[in-house]
Amino acid sequence: MVASSDVAVAFLDIRPVFKGHVLVAPRAHVVTLTDLPAADIAPYFTFCQQLAGAVESGLSAGGTFVAINNRVSQSVPHLHTHVVPRTKGDGLRGFFWPRTKYESDDEARDFAGKISAVISS
Repeated sequence: MVASSDVAVAFLDIRPVFKGHVLVAPRAHVVTLTDLPAADIAPYFTFCQQLAGAVESGLSAGGTFVAINNRVSQSVPHLHTHVVPRTKGDGLRGFFWPRTKYESDDEARDFAGKISAVISS
């Protein structure tokens, strides 16, 4: 156990990307970020923010990589946020999956529009 609050707990990942890789999980069982009650979002991410700062300061890291998987690549069906210590030249390059490009600005606008339409409704 690394830390705890009323809303969440933080503990070391047993298979860390780098030593000091912390997992932050809400105390209430929710599977994905979209399942987290609105009232818990601010306290949960405030706790994640504190952990990111503590990982940097406590480990003299140059920064952190903070990530959440929702369903796909989620090895445990419980929301958890990865806080991974980073240092310049640590070998971690971008995201862990292949990157792609939009075929055109129109295609990019189409994807943005589909997402915006859901938020607007």
